[in-house]
Amino acid sequence: MRSAFKGNESDPKTISLIVVYSLAKALAISPLEVYKMPVSLVKDLLSVHFVAEELKAEEIEKATKGIK
Repeated sequence: MRSAFKGNESDPKTISLIVVYSLAKALAISPLEVYKMPVSLVKDLLSVHFVAEELKAEEIEKATKGIK
């Protein structure tokens, strides 16, 4: 499971669980709600979440460098 989170190859079941967990956590909804969504919406929302997290990480990095 840990290696799948790091982007290493994994089986479809593990990847599905990670996708459902990640989206449910990001949207603060039940995993059951994610299962009800169309696949295209899940993919789009995960893309948006990924970009938002990247931007947040960049801002934290900038702030951290500014402190030093």
